[in-house]
Amino acid sequence: MNRHVLSAEGITTGYGDKIVLDDLSFTVPESRITAIVGANACGKSTLLKTLSRLLTPKRGAVLLDGKAIHRTPTKLLARTLGLLPQSPLAPEGITVSDLVSRGRHPHQTMFSRWSAKDDAAVALALDTTGTADLADRAVDELSGGQRQRVWIAMVLAQETDILLLDEPTTFLDISHQIEVLDLLTDLNRKHGTTVVMVLHDLNLAARYADHLVAMKAGRLHVAGTPETVLTEDHIRAVFSLESRIITDPVSARPMMLPMGRHHSGETPTEKPERKTP
Repeated sequence: MNRHVLSAEGITTGYGDKIVLDDLSFTVPESRITAIVGANACGKSTLLKTLSRLLTPKRGAVLLDGKAIHRTPTKLLARTLGLLPQSPLAPEGITVSDLVSRGRHPHQTMFSRWSAKDDAAVALALDTTGTADLADRAVDELSGGQRQRVWIAMVLAQETDILLLDEPTTFLDISHQIEVLDLLTDLNRKHGTTVVMVLHDLNLAARYADHLVAMKAGRLHVAGTPETVLTEDHIRAVFSLESRIITDPVSARPMMLPMGRHHSGETPTEKPERKTP
């Protein structure tokens, strides 16, 4: 597998006149797993869209191997970088196998036909995500969790060196969340795939990611190892939340314990006495 460097240099972008990211610079660690975390509406998804070329920066640039990503031919980019957006839409009536097969489109040319290699890539993606038994089902008939695994299978069939995933564990119960994160870890360890994902669960982010990026109000607040990022001070600054940090007994990584008003030492409001009828 080739090694590629993806970076953002001073990007400012948003939607219409609304600026979401403001002068943000960030280099994706090569062949590592990076998790982007932060409060709602802080710009996590916008950053992922900009890194994948779905959004064009108003200022600054996204670079792939030192070259502006917006000047990279579309198919070449799609063979290097795969994206799973937050709410993908499938054509009505399309089957699982057909959708996953679309991940092979960047590898097709005017002079090449569907090959045994394409069949093998689709079969492996279906098997890896546990969706092979759904191959002949229509995607719109599936549950939310099943659809999410099928979309991940399509991205895997694309066989890119860099994977960008916006909340890949959405709609999944905890066991399937762990399966997906284990799967991404396998890809990273076996093939050196660079993974960048937006996650809401800070403890899963700290457990599975080598590198954390915490965003606040469209800017990069802090980035580094889980030990560097997951501190009480950073949690307070990014989420306006009091917390305690302990060591995860499973991974030995930091674990965040949130503290609400009723667990922070403040005197809770007394419950009214229940009257006996």
